[in-house]
Amino acid sequence: MKVVITGGGTGGHLSVAKAFLEESSKKGLECIFIGSDKGQDRIYFENNPNFTQKYFLQTCGVVNQKGINKIKSLWHQLRAFYEALGILKKEKIAFVFSVGGYSAAPAAFAAIFLKIPLMIHEQNAKIGRLNILLKPYAKLFFSSYLDTSPTKFYPINQAFFQTARIRDRILNILFMGGSQGARAINNFALSVAEDVKDRGIKIYHQCGERDFERVYKEYQLLQLKLMVFEDGDNLEGDFDVCLFRFSQQMPEIFRICDFAVSRAGASSLWELCANGLPSLFIPYPYAANNHQYFNAKFLENQNLGFLCEEKDLFDKVLWDILGYLEDNRISQISKELQQQCSSNATENILQIILKNIMRDER
Repeated sequence: MKVVITGGGTGGHLSVAKAFLEESSKKGLECIFIGSDKGQDRIYFENNPNFTQKYFLQTCGVVNQKGINKIKSLWHQLRAFYEALGILKKEKIAFVFSVGGYSAAPAAFAAIFLKIPLMIHEQNAKIGRLNILLKPYAKLFFSSYLDTSPTKFYPINQAFFQTARIRDRILNILFMGGSQGARAINNFALSVAEDVKDRGIKIYHQCGERDFERVYKEYQLLQLKLMVFEDGDNLEGDFDVCLFRFSQQMPEIFRICDFAVSRAGASSLWELCANGLPSLFIPYPYAANNHQYFNAKFLENQNLGFLCEEKDLFDKVLWDILGYLEDNRISQISKELQQQCSSNATENILQIILKNIMRDER
């Protein structure tokens, strides 16, 4: 059986695509990728051997474009749509699995045009504009936030389950702004670092490549014991701050930490949940449709996460939360976060899709 996985642009979309690819390959499905020559699609998948074919079409986002640039973007999307039509006809595809993002549009619309079953996974609590258009035509629509979803569990890398634990006290705090870092979270970490040390708590700080030199110098001025971490180094030792740009060892860093201050991209949010790591979420204020705010709000409404907008981020917010957690609440939240996730999520999604396909073929 041949399937198309489409979509991407950002790590959040692509991490779901990668999880679905790995599960599909285990089940013997032949997987083809249709994405964009922009964004991170090539970085993730150009050299991935599990795809039998990879197509990177010339597309870019439409929503944030204006004037002539919007017209150009629409033209690229239309041209890519015709390319995707040809690919789907040639390859005889059983179904198309879309993870959203602008690079999903050509193959998703081509699937609808050719009456090939379209399966969509929406990562965010606020449905993206493309998926709002596509949802009525989708055979199945998966979301961790909708009660109508066939399953609500989010596809997560198994490593975050393997390093999960229930927290009972706060000895290590993680400040994490995503792969590129977040200047607001970096500044917040610097502003509270001395007080965090005085409370006997260590800092693990993922600051991103672009802001590393500035953050490094600021910590030096604070005269804190600073360890610069690179993958493969020992994560534990005699330091006040463990600073790193980004790391492939995030599951192990999660294991060490007892609380996180993080952006609220969908993949990061659910990885923190799977690991049982209580978190304060600072949504990126310029995310499309403010979707990070709604992701974090979903957990806050269940009393399983803390939400603070960037404009309201002051040290008292952190101290109030730590005081609340230390009052015997942290273990319960840590346990309940893990219950929001399943290590079999991707397998369950694929099983639901295959059952649906086989039922229709009878």
